[in-house]
Amino acid sequence: MLIEETLVPVVVGNDAMDIPACWRKMAVAVRNLGRSGVSSMAISAVDTALWDLKARLLGLPLVTLLGAARARVPLYGSGGFTSYSEARLCAQLSAWAEQGFPHVKMKIGRDPVADRSRVRLARLAIGPSVELFVDANGAYGRKQAIAQADAFTSSRVSWLEEPVSSDDLEGLRSIRERAPSGMDIAAGEYGYNLGYFRRMLEANAVDVLQADASRCGGITGFLQVAALCEARSLRLSGHCAPALHAHVACSVPAVCHLEYFHDHARVEEMLFDGVLAPKGGALEPDCSRPGMGLTLKTSEAARLAI
Repeated sequence: MLIEETLVPVVVGNDAMDIPACWRKMAVAVRNLGRSGVSSMAISAVDTALWDLKARLLGLPLVTLLGAARARVPLYGSGGFTSYSEARLCAQLSAWAEQGFPHVKMKIGRDPVADRSRVRLARLAIGPSVELFVDANGAYGRKQAIAQADAFTSSRVSWLEEPVSSDDLEGLRSIRERAPSGMDIAAGEYGYNLGYFRRMLEANAVDVLQADASRCGGITGFLQVAALCEARSLRLSGHCAPALHAHVACSVPAVCHLEYFHDHARVEEMLFDGVLAPKGGALEPDCSRPGMGLTLKTSEAARLAI
């Protein structure tokens, strides 16, 4: 309620469609509440809604308003939870591979010994042509992460996400410098403000930076992070929420791919009409619909109201 009372007055009035100005006012308004965490997520939601509204008022798809850099954004199928049986893991990842996804990602970190065998099984399931990503969610220690990275080489793992805590910038850099050739180190999904991303880049902590528009300040915040990446010739990957990121990801040259997260994709289809379906392992914005092209299923949303 306090955040609502703080932000609502900011986005009403004559400058409501000057979105960068609104964004700056919101950031100032939450100074005493704290910029990170729920405050940043609230700003992200309002900012995204304003961009969607502006595009709708102009009768444009959001990607056109932002300026399209590409027609479609590659995806990586993301799931493969450590709670899955080996059979379920292989079935999920191989299904994405069969649908044309160029990359798939699985979770690791619960059991380092089992991680190695599960990764080998995943490689067999998806075949030789699909890239295999793994995400440890910060579960390993530094030396343990380096040992695991070496062990994953035989399975041609090309992406190791958060091998240690994303707050351990020194550790990420150390692992990045020692990781096998062809294995990218990635992190950044927990970034709420531009300073967080700047520090990660200045530490040379990652090969690919991740950003989540539902956390980092919405569309405006994602574009700011993209500018940092472009200034350093670093790749950017969109974290989760594919329906939220599809348009902005297609407007940013630095974006290399977008996470098609199993649970988020399922929830988006439950709550919205107009959710984009993957085609050949990519999402292509529907330019026949204004804004982000989404319409809330009010009856479905009402069932979940608290």
